[in-house]
Amino acid sequence: MKFWRLLLPLVIFATLLIFLWLGLSLDPREVPSPLIGKPAPSFALATLNEPAKTLTRDDMMGQVWLLNVWASWCVSCRVEHPLLMQLARSNTVPVVGLDYKDKPEEGRAWLEQNGNPYRVSIVDRDGRVGIDFGVYGVPETFVVDKQGVIRYKQIGPVTAESLDKQILPLVRELQKS
Repeated sequence: MKFWRLLLPLVIFATLLIFLWLGLSLDPREVPSPLIGKPAPSFALATLNEPAKTLTRDDMMGQVWLLNVWASWCVSCRVEHPLLMQLARSNTVPVVGLDYKDKPEEGRAWLEQNGNPYRVSIVDRDGRVGIDFGVYGVPETFVVDKQGVIRYKQIGPVTAESLDKQILPLVRELQKS
């Protein structure tokens, strides 16, 4: 009996260590999104540069596009910004910005200072549309197909590797159909 009293805590501790090791080996950027394969949430938001105009999900129907969630206060957004600028210059796919929980004047100033890679940027001041998209934090990027269905979600900054190996091949495939 004494043997089991000593062994049981050791077995529990070893089991916890195994689960911890498995958890630490996972990539936090690969959190599965329940929205993959489902229609993008409906939205109607004012544009950043022309607040009297709105953009809706339906305005983007018929084309493959990226939704990039960003903010002027986001440090990681600065990391991906040069890649988004290159992507915009290549004219491969329209990129829509979602200025998330940001003051519009600060968003406009940030884009003026750093360059504007977005065909249009919309303002999600209270973060409700971001919540509808399941945004964990900024930046996040979604690939949306011609029918308005979310096909991919990038958590964290877009990297050259994710752009070349995942995002652009998917965009090209979706543009063919």
